[in-house]
Amino acid sequence: MVTGGASGIGRAICLRLARDGADVAVLDLDQAGGRQVADEVAALHRRAVAVEADVASGASVAAAVERVHAALGPVHVLVNDAGIAGLVPLQEMTEDQWDRMIAVHLKGAFNCTRAVLGDMTAAGWGRIVNVSSVAGLSGAPNLVHYSAAKAGLIGFTKALAGEVGPRGITVNAIAPGLIDTPMLQRSGWPDSLTQIIVAQNPIKRIGTPEDIAAACAYLVSEEASFTTGQVLSPNGGGYL
Repeated sequence: MVTGGASGIGRAICLRLARDGADVAVLDLDQAGGRQVADEVAALHRRAVAVEADVASGASVAAAVERVHAALGPVHVLVNDAGIAGLVPLQEMTEDQWDRMIAVHLKGAFNCTRAVLGDMTAAGWGRIVNVSSVAGLSGAPNLVHYSAAKAGLIGFTKALAGEVGPRGITVNAIAPGLIDTPMLQRSGWPDSLTQIIVAQNPIKRIGTPEDIAAACAYLVSEEASFTTGQVLSPNGGGYL
């Protein structure tokens, strides 16, 4: 089950996991986009279902998971990728902007994880991957709410890893650097800043959604069974 799966990093993760042999539930507010990704998964000869859900709402998530269970069965892999972004200085930030950012990123991970943890516990095996950000490691100006939410996800990851590890469940985070996604393009992020970051980055390019999907594929694999509570940061060397 991949939240925010209709585009960007989430879409790339859905397709990568399908190529690796997984059936995929695509959760997103963008129902049309979710259906399109589900069709792409089906074209890879895996089962798929697209479910409209607002991860910030516990009731919406509970209803979505019921639909996932009916279509695909128990959830053994959860990727919490749903997110929003938007540049705004703290003094201009509204309470609603702060609350929505925390609700989608942090409460959303709580709602979705709580909803499927029983499936993983019953199976004695599970993989949870939370998509954080380098902003959660270093902070970012005009993204205080985003940085706080992403830092919270890292704390959530580490605490939960210790709690559920004895059940055969691993919990890890990915903290991407700057990635070329539709969300970035809509956020108001200036191209001039992207050029500066790329120039300072040892790899000399912006990241792609597929870069993050590759990291996720490792973390949900059996080969990563001894890896939990960790933060993997594919960022091209921009944050060391």
